[in-house]
Amino acid sequence: MSLGYAEKLSFIEDVGKVGMTEFFESPRILQEKSKHMVVFTGAGISTSCGIPDFRGPKGIWTLQREGKALPKAALPFNRAMPSITHMALVELEKASILKFVISQNVDGLHLRSGLPREKVAELHGDSFMEICPSCGAEYVRDFEIETIGLKETLRRCPDAACRARLRDTVLDWQDALPQKEMEAAEKNCRMADLVLCLGTSLQITPACNLPLKCLRGGGKIVIVNLQKTPKDKKASL
Repeated sequence: MSLGYAEKLSFIEDVGKVGMTEFFESPRILQEKSKHMVVFTGAGISTSCGIPDFRGPKGIWTLQREGKALPKAALPFNRAMPSITHMALVELEKASILKFVISQNVDGLHLRSGLPREKVAELHGDSFMEICPSCGAEYVRDFEIETIGLKETLRRCPDAACRARLRDTVLDWQDALPQKEMEAAEKNCRMADLVLCLGTSLQITPACNLPLKCLRGGGKIVIVNLQKTPKDKKASL
């Protein structure tokens, strides 16, 4: 809050608790508290990047249901930059506190933020990635892929021994989640002693069921989201 703004406010006696004690713990203590932390992300972590969410008060599906005009993205995907949240996750991974990220987003911001590809499961695909269905090679582009729905794109695998037509990686409603990404996500959730869910209402199945797998091993789930999660999920948590 700027000083100028604070000076313009009228005086009230009770402004809430101020000057509360902050607690800082050493990396050693943090490591002892969580051996395998997983973060599960949704559209809410990218709204500050100019990308509308879906179920928020001004989300795409919320406005559709209300018969209102849809929001315009402040930026196209290829001009959006990773947020503070994205970069904080990068620092946690560098510090070996964060072990794995599971994302429902297709904006490609986790990889562009600097997270290693092997530490990220992009369950619904990446708008900037093509994959070769023959040799499995992935190609991250600096432009948004023209299609979605695992369709063939305009390019071929550059491997001279392959040359198969590349496909986009973004799922449409009828497409099954990629097996490789799901296996990595499930493995890490089962290993997790903490799953931190950020910016997701946990309503898209089967992805939303992944965090629950950590509970079987005695792990815990923390949800940070502007909206409430479904009652059945809250009961499970």
